[in-house]
Formats: sequence, C-alpha cells, structure tokens
Amino acid sequence: MSSTPPGSPQRGRGRLRLVPPPPPSVYGGRLRRDVDDPGRAVGDGPGADEYGDEEHDGRYPGGRYVGRPGSVPWRPGRVSRPRHPPARRAYRLGSPRRRLRVSIVLMCAVLSVLGLRLTQLQGFSASTYAAQAEAQRLRTIVLPAARGAITDRAGHTLAQYVELRAVYANPTNVRDIAGTAAKLAPVLDDSTEALRRRLTTDPAEHIKFVYLARGLTPDVAEKVSALGLRGIGITEERGRTYPSRELAANVIGFMRHGDGDILEGGGGLELAYDEVLRGTDGLRRLEANPAGIEIPSGQSREKDPIPGSSLRLTLERDIQWNAQNAIADAVRTSEADGGTAVVMDPRTGDILAMADAPQFDPNNITARDTPALGNRSTRDAYEPGSVNKVITMAAALDRGLITSETPMTIPPFITRGGVRIEDSEPHGVEHLTAAGVLARSSNIGTVEISERVGRIGLEQALRSFGLGARTGLNFPGEGAGLLPAARDWSGSQAATISYGQGMSATALQMASVYATIANGGVRVTPRLVDAITGPDGVVKVTPQPPGQRVVSAQTAATLTRMLEAVATNEGTAPLAEVPGYRVAGKTGTAKRPDPVHGGYQGYVPSFIGFAPADDPRVVVEIVLDNPKKGYFGGQVAAPVFQRVMSFALTTLGVPQPITRPAPLLLDLDR
Repeated sequence: MSSTPPGSPQRGRGRLRLVPPPPPSVYGGRLRRDVDDPGRAVGDGPGADEYGDEEHDGRYPGGRYVGRPGSVPWRPGRVSRPRHPPARRAYRLGSPRRRLRVSIVLMCAVLSVLGLRLTQLQGFSASTYAAQAEAQRLRTIVLPAARGAITDRAGHTLAQYVELRAVYANPTNVRDIAGTAAKLAPVLDDSTEALRRRLTTDPAEHIKFVYLARGLTPDVAEKVSALGLRGIGITEERGRTYPSRELAANVIGFMRHGDGDILEGGGGLELAYDEVLRGTDGLRRLEANPAGIEIPSGQSREKDPIPGSSLRLTLERDIQWNAQNAIADAVRTSEADGGTAVVMDPRTGDILAMADAPQFDPNNITARDTPALGNRSTRDAYEPGSVNKVITMAAALDRGLITSETPMTIPPFITRGGVRIEDSEPHGVEHLTAAGVLARSSNIGTVEISERVGRIGLEQALRSFGLGARTGLNFPGEGAGLLPAARDWSGSQAATISYGQGMSATALQMASVYATIANGGVRVTPRLVDAITGPDGVVKVTPQPPGQRVVSAQTAATLTRMLEAVATNEGTAPLAEVPGYRVAGKTGTAKRPDPVHGGYQGYVPSFIGFAPADDPRVVVEIVLDNPKKGYFGGQVAAPVFQRVMSFALTTLGVPQPITRPAPLLLDLDR
C-alpha cells in the first residue's frame, strides 16, 4: 500500500495520477446536496454502500476512476443514486529550483565555451588570424630586377634586358569567360578559343592564376588594361634580347624558364654568370579587392629591385663576326657535320672570337637548334692528330735531345705494338731534318723522336701543356679531353699518341698549346670575361692568374721557326700563308672515332697557327668535323685559317714585319 496522502498526485510511468479524496464518512452520513452541484445528492441513504454511495463495482466515489480513461461521467437528473462530491484535483508541481539550476548550468557552459573561444581568437591566435585576414586582401607583386648586359670588349651590346609584360587571369573571378576571351583575342593576337580554354578551369581545383600571354610590350599591356576586364591582370617580367642574334650565341648562351617559372641562364655565359647578371628582385605589397583590383587608398609597401651586374667580354665583335661567317662557309662547302674557330691573344689569353657552326638565334630557339646549343670549342673532344706533334718536338728540344737540324732517316713504314705506321703520303726511304719531319708532318719521324723522349717524358710534356685537364675558362660544360697515364699505354698507343691519335683534347686546349709557344713558352689561362660592372657603376677587371712556364724561351723560338716552314710551299699548308706576314702553324688530319661501330670513320682536319711569327699577336685555330669534300687539314682548314687570320691582323692593326729570316733546312736529299 502506498503512503501517499489521499488527493495527492502520484507519479508512475511518466504521468501524473490523482489519489481519490477521503470516504463520505467525513460528511456525517447525511444526504445533502453537493455545494458545488445542487442537482447532485450525496450521503448514506438507501442504496448507498458503506461509503454513502451506490454500488460502484470497485469504483471510487463519484462513480468514476479519477484521472483514468473510460471513467463514467455524471449525467443531470439522476438523483436516485446520490454521489459523493467530486474529487478535488490538487496538483503538486515539480520544484522550479531544480529546473532553474539546470538552466543556469547549461547557460554557464555555453557562455564558458564562447568565452574560451573568444579568448583564443583575441588572446592567443590574434596575430595568426589577423595575418590571414590581411593576406586575403593584400597581394605581393615581384618587381623583377634588370638583368645585366653583356657587351664585347668595345662596349657593343650582345645581350640586354628589356621590359616585358605578361597578362594573367584569376579564373575564379572571371564571370563571362566567352566575353572576356573575345575581347582579349584581338589585343593579344590569339584565338578566342585558345583563350577560352585557358580561362576554363576545374572549380574543384581552385586555380587562381593562369598566364594568358607572355613577352608582351608595354604598349600591348596598356591596351589590355584599358579593357577593364574582371579577373584579368598585368605583371612585369624579365625579358632578354640579343640584338646581334646569332653573333657569339655559342659563347653568350641563352635564357630559359626554371623553377617557379623564373627566367634564368640556360647555357653559356648566361648560365656561368647567372648570379652576377640577374640581380635581386624587389617586392611590392598592395591592398586589393576580392576581384584582384588594387585599392587606390589601400596600404602599399615597396622594396626596390637591385639591377644585376654587366659583363664586358674579351670578344671583338668584328673578328667574331668574320670567324662565324668563315667557319659556316667552310662547313657548307665541305659538307662537314660541324666546325669551330678560336681566335686568341697569346700574350693575355684573351679570346677574341669563338665561333661554331651550325649556330642558333638565342632570341628564338627551336627544337632543331638543340644540337647547336652547346659550345664545340670547349665541349667536344677530338683526337687532334698531327697538330699534337708540336708537343713531341717541344719535349725533345727542351731536353736537348734534338735540334731543328738533327738528321732523321724515315723508312716507308714502321711497326709498333703490332700496328703498321705510315705517313699520309707513300714514300721510300727519306732523309729529313727534325724541322723537315715537322714541316712534312711525318708520323714515322715523330714516333722516332718520341722514343728518344720516352713514355714518361712525353706524358709530362702533354700534361704541362694543359692536356688532360680543363683550361680554367670557367665555361659550362667544358671538357678535359682524355689522356691516359703512360703506364697504361699499349705498345702501339705509345707511338700513336706522339702524333695525336689514341688521346683526345678540345679545340680550346689545342689553341692554348699554340698560344703557349707563341708566348715564349709561358702558358696563360684563357679568358672570356674582361671586366664586371656592378649596379653602382664600379668596374672590376677580371684578374689573370700568373702564367706558367712550360718550355724555355729558346725552345719556343726554335719551334716557331720550325712551324714557319709548314705554311710555305715546302710544307703541308701553303694555303695558310697571309700576305705580308710571317705565319707559324701546323696542319692536322686526324682519324675520327666511330662511336657506333668502333674503330675509325671519317676525318677531322684542322689547322692551328699564329702571326706574326716574329712577334705573335694572334692565334687562330680551325677544326672541321667529318667533311665529305676533302679531308686534309692543308686543303680544307688552312684556307679558312688564312681568311680569319688576315682579317684579325688587319682589324687589330698589327704591323707587318720588316725582314724575314732565311728558311730552315728541311730535306737532306736535296
């Protein structure tokens, strides 16, 4: 039994239930009218049970179950069966304090979370979110530094910086793609469809920057800006132009777009001196609206760019131009695969010209130009052939093993290491002097002289002249050639190396060899950069390392006299003679290695010489690769030498000698 007082609400199964009032005995057992309903009688009259009511089949007074569905309602006029007064429905509500406490706790929790978040935003992460907000409205524009110029020795511009513009788009801000493309097409000289494709991007990728056109002049950029197109912008970019086009392109190099689409040196001096030439970019930070348009009254900060330094080269423009034309003509007429020409000042190592064929235009490089992008003079190693004989002679002369008049007996052939060695022209037994061996370019005589020097002595001489190592020019891709150690030479290789087969060198290395002889036996490092001018106008001349003596001055003078005999009717290169000047030089007709099938295939003719022989001012080297029409150095290379040397001497104003010495004795049989 429940102890809940009668008439009190009870709780059960989640609903409020009324407890019936006390029994009718509290009314004294008399029948009376209900004060609340006079038409209703209650009491203990006939028919009433012990509670003073009619039989109710277990119901509570009033004939109904209080608060339960299905209870029988009272109907007026029925007084024969009096009822008890209706139960007073008294409700006990839950305590409001509990609900208030819960509400307060929830409100405090919400306010605490909001307070903590606000504290985080304003106290701990204020700078982070402020920076993010600033980044949304601020744009950083790179102000490209002016790249330094490249000039020849007289200041003629070979490469220069130009102001160019690029048109870009933020596709997310371009609302009318078709209309924007149609308006830009005639200004950018592009098709509407091509521009529409660039402007159409995948929204999921959120691409906000695409180039529409690059390398534009400022005038074209102004026309684009005047259109006022939403989402279209203009930016500055580096530009490079080469006024003389192909002139010295193999030396100057070219530009390319590197990481981050930054324009950088791609070859030649543009690459070697990229950090010197490019300068330091500036920055500009400006406030812009969501469409990317600068807010005139917004904040703006700017850091000025610092221009790059300029290079003054040792090249002489006119001599370079003549050398390029001469080697290009020779390659074309001889149907050679390529060719190179080097012009040097032997006293300083200054390179006056360095020309290759074929050439390329650095303003407009195409795929077919790829093989020509390097520098043959420094990159390509070849077996030099007979021009290498001068080193063998120098080693023997400097050691006192021979003189220019030392008699030599030259048989028709000799065998070394199982290899038959012959001269280029068949002959019987000949009697020549050492000078005659060099003038007639006898392989047999050179091998016999090298055997007097010995393997170790010959290797030392070759390396002292700079073979087997880079020249120190500081040029990208320069090769060192190949010179095996003497201990690794086979029997035949010890013989063939003496006349330039079985080892390799670059054209620049061989030009340096002859410059050493022309400079009295002192080797100097070749130079291409004469001076660097900084953005402040200060000129710093490139220092020249001290020269290294290779052979004595007397040996160099004797070699010069012996080399003079080559460029005569008695030697192998009468076509190398320059009217009015004494020329000293040597022909080369080397076998060309076949990299595909092995062995040799084709020839590499060459001629290297200097003039005037009595006071050398210019060294010229000509090399042709695999010509199809003629292959002897005296036939195809010597005439090109004569053309280049004659022009260089005239351009430099070199005086002609007053006297000529008596010719050397070459042939003892005459």
